[in-house]
Amino acid sequence: MKRIFGKKTEQRETDYSAVLDLDAGQTDLAPGLQNLYSPQATTQTRIRDIADILLENQQLSAEQLDYVRNQQQEKGTDIEQLLTEQGLSTEQILQAKAELYGYEFKKIVPEQIDRKAFSLMDIKYIQANYVMPVKINEDGSLLVATTQPANVFGIDDVKRQTGMAVDVVVCTPEDIEAACEECDDSKFDYNVDDLMIEMEDIELVQDDEEDVEDLEKSAGESPVIKFVNFLLSNALHEGASDIHIEPKEKYTKIRYRIDGILFDAKQAPSKMHAAIVSRLKIMANLDISERRVPQDGKIAVIMGGRGIDLRVSVLPTSHGEKVVIRLLDSSSIMIGLDQSGMETRIIEAFQEQIAQPHGILLVTGPTGSGKSTTLYSALAQMDSDRLNVSTVEDPVEYNLEFCNQVQVNEKAGLTFAGSLRSLLRQDPDIIMVGEIRDQETARIAVQAALTGHLVLSTLHTNDAPSSVSRLVNIGIEPYLIAASLNGILAQRLVRRICTNCKEPFTAPDNLRKYLETAQIEPHELMHGKGCDQCRESGYAGRCGIHELLVVDEEFRQIINADSSVNSMRRAFRKSEWPNLFEDGLQKAKDGITTIEEILRVAEVDSATDSEISPVQSQENTESNYQEHEDQAG
Repeated sequence: MKRIFGKKTEQRETDYSAVLDLDAGQTDLAPGLQNLYSPQATTQTRIRDIADILLENQQLSAEQLDYVRNQQQEKGTDIEQLLTEQGLSTEQILQAKAELYGYEFKKIVPEQIDRKAFSLMDIKYIQANYVMPVKINEDGSLLVATTQPANVFGIDDVKRQTGMAVDVVVCTPEDIEAACEECDDSKFDYNVDDLMIEMEDIELVQDDEEDVEDLEKSAGESPVIKFVNFLLSNALHEGASDIHIEPKEKYTKIRYRIDGILFDAKQAPSKMHAAIVSRLKIMANLDISERRVPQDGKIAVIMGGRGIDLRVSVLPTSHGEKVVIRLLDSSSIMIGLDQSGMETRIIEAFQEQIAQPHGILLVTGPTGSGKSTTLYSALAQMDSDRLNVSTVEDPVEYNLEFCNQVQVNEKAGLTFAGSLRSLLRQDPDIIMVGEIRDQETARIAVQAALTGHLVLSTLHTNDAPSSVSRLVNIGIEPYLIAASLNGILAQRLVRRICTNCKEPFTAPDNLRKYLETAQIEPHELMHGKGCDQCRESGYAGRCGIHELLVVDEEFRQIINADSSVNSMRRAFRKSEWPNLFEDGLQKAKDGITTIEEILRVAEVDSATDSEISPVQSQENTESNYQEHEDQAG
């Protein structure tokens, strides 16, 4: 037994030594043993990662890649942190991640979010896990955006919560945060109908001027404050430009103006009305005891994380005070000329006009046609560091950092003309006058243009050619207009077809006569059939239609010879620039808007001189101007 044991021990020692010799590279001493053991490889097999993809896409150099690998091996630092230190953006890293996992990287904007799909998951879960439903596809699957494509458990959790098949795209965290901010209905942490029931317990004042103290108390009650806050927040959420609070005999009607059209938003009991109006008056620093005369005020608030200015107008009516609130969002005013809907040819010509060293450039159109937006966008393109840019406005709707703005105050004696006269002593280069209303303002603007200043202003006329006649009617001599006027831009705003429910549309017979001159086939048109995102209207958003008159030497001679409306229109037609109606038809052909929208805002008669008699043209211009004056006044 002892011998056998010793023999086994000897054999074990021999095996161990063979292993050692093999490890030293002497494989010839142990033939066949390499099948059971092999030395550690000098290079390790590595899985392809986002750094490799960034190198392949030439977003990362070989030297940077070596540094990242060394730091990973030595310090165990997270690869995304190392890539960020090398100057890679979050978006570039996410694009590489998407490619690595076989997903599409996509920019998600709040307008693309289907609210029905978004509501399938709790917003707190979305914010915590950065995985968000975007829309329901035609095949019934759910499109989901995430910032973490490797989180298969999170994607499976979405499938479990929604019970739907899932298609995945990758987006940035900022996209999800912006979508949650836009689609978060939880900020209305109360039920509006419950508020109205709660309001039944509030005793409002009678129609006596002495009950001011009680009215202030009612306006300060929590349900009233919550209801007013709801109206303001919801209007901003819906993209409204105005809120109309209209007292009726048995109820209060609340309407929002969205894309230029009024929509019913809510109805409130009539007994709420006085408290709602008083709350708004308190916010706007108006006199709540005065209910017999109109009042105007303004409110500065923060909604959705951004500053919003509210213009409040109160008007006594037979059933109480009507309130109209205009929402002025400074973040939406500077959209840029390229996003205004101008055709390329018109943009180029308009930019040439605002680059002129002196002269007058007019923008015409009715109230709410986007004139201020166009002028602000023009001012934003000027070199405010080198030039002195100043404005005279009534009121100053948006505060601009790049120019000096003067607020007209007629009660204090500071009129448009007085402000403009004083401004000329301030060494200006560019002057924007909110509106040319009277002869004095027009004359000072002409003098400023003739003395080396570029003057931008607005005028209430139906189209560009009739602006010349309007200046003559105000009292400016034709030779001064010819010498100072550079160009006139007429514009209107039309509603865009909703992209969510956009579909081909064959024009009915009553519209086909408008398509012949534009060479549009009836089946080429598009329209919106109506959906939840556009409130069943078929439209979402707006764009401009434009008419640009460039005053050249030939046009100046015509102004001196005959400045009548028909003469100006004939001269404009010879210039071969499209008028408002023709520009609108082109946008209908491109599928941006509809023929009905063009007919709503533009005169068909302006498309051709043969359809207008001289007397009718002059009468239409004067009556329409008087209508605009009444609205503005």
